[in-house]
Amino acid sequence: MITTFIALAISYLVGSIPASYLIAKSMMNIDIRKHGSGNVGATNVLRTAGRLPAILSLLSDVLKGVVAVTLLTSFFFQFSIIIDRELFQLLMGFAVICGHIWPIFLRFKGGKGVATTTGVLIVLCPKIVGIVAIIFLAVIAFTRYVSLGSVLASISLPMVAAYDGRSVKLVLFCITLCILSCYKHKSNIVRIINKEEHKIGQKVGTDL
Repeated sequence: MITTFIALAISYLVGSIPASYLIAKSMMNIDIRKHGSGNVGATNVLRTAGRLPAILSLLSDVLKGVVAVTLLTSFFFQFSIIIDRELFQLLMGFAVICGHIWPIFLRFKGGKGVATTTGVLIVLCPKIVGIVAIIFLAVIAFTRYVSLGSVLASISLPMVAAYDGRSVKLVLFCITLCILSCYKHKSNIVRIINKEEHKIGQKVGTDL
């Protein structure tokens, strides 16, 4: 049990690495917390620092999720005798996502977790990620709202997982991610309803 807690703590710390902040700061000398939407995510980097920093930020945030449910899980699971591997991966994935959203290194003010969540799910259920990604991109193409694409993709996630016949644990995990994503996007949802949300191409936007 102690080993599991240590593993989850390390996964959280990996998620807490503020890749977007560090990349924008080192490449463009910009503190993205003080520009654009103020959130620490790839979309805000795109709008305030440019395309290359944004791509590097996105890949870094996705990589955090991948590392947590592959390398870290493989290393620590061998010492765990209490839970099965799937549950261990899900817990590690949740910890790294929480780290990204509430990073200890930035006073618990991070991004919205979409990119890191994608990294986790690419490993756990790549087929489902592909389907949800199509929904995400289609919504953005028609509305130009990144936030709306994120919300609708997150809502579709547990439904696609259940339809695909995935385990109860994975479906519950997807439901948790859906709730978390909707919570993090609550201000965006209000702005969309009030027709105040910024679209792609405008100066300020939401963050991954």
